[in-house]
Amino acid sequence: MPGFTNLDYAALAFFLVAWFGYHAAVELTPAGQKSLNKVMNQYRYRWMEQMVVRENRIVDTTIMASLMNGTAFFASTSLIAIGGVLALLQSTDSVLPVFADLPFGEPPTRLAWDVKVVGLAVIFVYAFFKFAWSYRLFNYMAIIVGAVPVLKESSREEALAVARQAAAMNAVAGKHFNRGQRAFFFSLAYLGWFVSAYLFIGATAGVLLVMWRRQFLSDAHDAALRQTDV
Repeated sequence: MPGFTNLDYAALAFFLVAWFGYHAAVELTPAGQKSLNKVMNQYRYRWMEQMVVRENRIVDTTIMASLMNGTAFFASTSLIAIGGVLALLQSTDSVLPVFADLPFGEPPTRLAWDVKVVGLAVIFVYAFFKFAWSYRLFNYMAIIVGAVPVLKESSREEALAVARQAAAMNAVAGKHFNRGQRAFFFSLAYLGWFVSAYLFIGATAGVLLVMWRRQFLSDAHDAALRQTDV
């Protein structure tokens, strides 16, 4: 394609491998079971187990509202980002001279610029779908929580079973929320491509390193594990 070099294709391939490789490592491999996301899923189940024994569930509804509000914020942010990216397509003639003066890489062609902008829009659209679906799943979880019967000796098994269903829905909602955030993080690396393929590769490696560290080597991960070991 005119405007793209072999280095651009290599940088894009590295970006895609990094994204999908990280996804596979965190969600599909045994090593991913030790990630911060998986550790927090254990707390989701423990939360629902504690919710069953509370007759007054105001605390639980407050937490659920917080989760939904946070997800709605990111979904709205995704729409704003999509609008901003589409606006870039209308300002190509103004932006290209600016990037042509940068000392990094080759000046972009109009076709290359438009393709890169569309790619960024695709990332934000993907993020919006993930956040919107996560918001809907948190709503489903709230409905299931409302269906959890009051804990009595006669309804103990039913209450625990429905609570586990709520926890499972919570975990699925959290999974899609994490995927949406992952798209946001990788979109920051993608921005490097507008400047240089070298910066694109370096930014992708940097984002991958930061995300991996947060999932497996961060103080938050250690704190969550200490709590589960108590």
